[in-house]
Amino acid sequence: MERTFSQRVYDVVRRIPEGRVATYGQVAALAGAPRSARFVGFALHSNPEPGVIPCHRVVFRDGSLAPGFAFGGPERQRALLEEEGVVFIPPSDGKPCGADGWKVDLDRCQWRE
Repeated sequence: MERTFSQRVYDVVRRIPEGRVATYGQVAALAGAPRSARFVGFALHSNPEPGVIPCHRVVFRDGSLAPGFAFGGPERQRALLEEEGVVFIPPSDGKPCGADGWKVDLDRCQWRE
């Protein structure tokens, strides 16, 4: 039986190692639907196994965090990532992005499969 899009998303997200992040678009491409980044967000919002499927490791393409992180908001997502050693950088242009205006340093922390 063919796996649903959400099941494929969960399979990809399970492979993101601790201390690394992937972008929504990256997850969509690895799940076989490269133009479906928004639907990755919908799938993760319905994560059937929080803590097992590490949805906190998925971020926007600029490294910012989703304001609607379903399991405690962006502050909780940032805390979970920092506990794993993910590095955040302050905004360079003074504009807020992600939790408290900080974003993940993708050069250092993006998962490369």
